[in-house]
Amino acid sequence: MTAPRDLSADLPRWGVVSTIKAPLRDILGFAAHHLELGAHRLLIFLDDPAPATVAALKAHPRIRVFACDDAHWRRLGVKRPAKHQARQTANATFAYGRKVQLDWIIHIDVDEFLWPETSVADRLAALDEDVLCARVRPMEQIAGDGNDFKAFIPPGPGRAETVRRLYPTFGDFVKGGFMSHVQGKVFVRTGLGRLTVKIHNVFRGDETNPGQVELRDIALAHAHAKSWEDWIAAYRYRLEKGSYRAELAPARPRDQGGMTLHEALRFVEADSGEAGLRAFYDEICAATPEARARLHRAGMLRRCELDLDRKIRRQFPDFA
Repeated sequence: MTAPRDLSADLPRWGVVSTIKAPLRDILGFAAHHLELGAHRLLIFLDDPAPATVAALKAHPRIRVFACDDAHWRRLGVKRPAKHQARQTANATFAYGRKVQLDWIIHIDVDEFLWPETSVADRLAALDEDVLCARVRPMEQIAGDGNDFKAFIPPGPGRAETVRRLYPTFGDFVKGGFMSHVQGKVFVRTGLGRLTVKIHNVFRGDETNPGQVELRDIALAHAHAKSWEDWIAAYRYRLEKGSYRAELAPARPRDQGGMTLHEALRFVEADSGEAGLRAFYDEICAATPEARARLHRAGMLRRCELDLDRKIRRQFPDFA
């Protein structure tokens, strides 16, 4: 990853919007990483606005902090949405409509980190004027030292075979070999009028993702699966309300024997308890030597040295 030139006057200004409920260190790492990449502005909506977190973020001149308290939702003119996905959409759409002195904005989560091959602003500057949205695809962390990721497998006839080869037992239940999303996130040009910015897509009236292209040289490093302890602690919430929830589609059509990830995990848990979940996790998420070797042979292993502690020390010296 090369050093950014994103703050140059002749390059587009880009920013990040995120709705976050996480420990302070995780928030600072997320913020510091994107500030180091050259983000002109971070708009951070704190779902649980702890005073220490607000103070730490407000101290940085390129961060705007929004405490999502009752006054915030009254300002937006809505009752606080019960689902966090709806709160993310409301906040991202509100952020897009503000005068934020940005040319591009992207909504991402606290465990997602843009990972460009070149400067983000350079890449956005190279887009044609009729490109209004630019999608970045994820790579998903495998548990180990935190720096190993599996690459995105583009959709097509070879994807299912690749996934089965990598994950012979449970691969049929994970879309693209990922426990979380494969859609990625979308940069959108500002100044396009009324838009609704959702988690993975942008809507202008009846039009979805107007003028979209794929940014193949910017990835989204998604730290979804850390240690087994971290994963199992988040499992129940993800199963009920998050990325494993019941309403999400199966990895393959039901008429081909498809099963949602929610159904698969429920089945494994009912059949084998926590030991079964551990077996699922070990095959799909763990950075065992065998898993890394399979990914390497398939050309799917990515190494991303996030080095978040160093970035926090640079961007937030008073809180490091």
